[in-house]
Amino acid sequence: MSRLTHFSAGEPRMVDVSEKAPTARSAMAEAWVRLPPESRAALAAGTTPKGDPLTVARLAGLAAAKRTADLITLCHPLPLTGASVELEVLEEGIRIRATVKTTGPTGVEMEALTAVSVAALNVYDMLKATSKDLVIDGVCLLSKSGGKSGDYRRDT
Repeated sequence: MSRLTHFSAGEPRMVDVSEKAPTARSAMAEAWVRLPPESRAALAAGTTPKGDPLTVARLAGLAAAKRTADLITLCHPLPLTGASVELEVLEEGIRIRATVKTTGPTGVEMEALTAVSVAALNVYDMLKATSKDLVIDGVCLLSKSGGKSGDYRRDT
């Protein structure tokens, strides 16, 4: 049985990464907001009642990446060296992708996942007046690089 890294003597703890060498790390995550026809029409026409959901969501995702340690209980606060959040309106809905980078002793997967999750929630909030049938789904890690476990790329 593997050792639980976030528990010691049955109690939760933050993992000690002080002995780990800092390395360049990055992660990319994705989420989707599925749009019903009325929401898609309002977005295409620029008539969303609350303003531009894509710009608001991008800013919210960037802010969330920087605040991940405040939201995910046992995450280490990390100095991010870069972050981007991109939103693309496609036939299936709005695809949100975030890429986060750091040079540090632990990875940025949670920062990328938090960025897309919060961006998706902001799209929902900005479009909920057009329909309650919006659906957030497909939140996943697409890739990561750096660290002891090496690189990862999701097979799609």
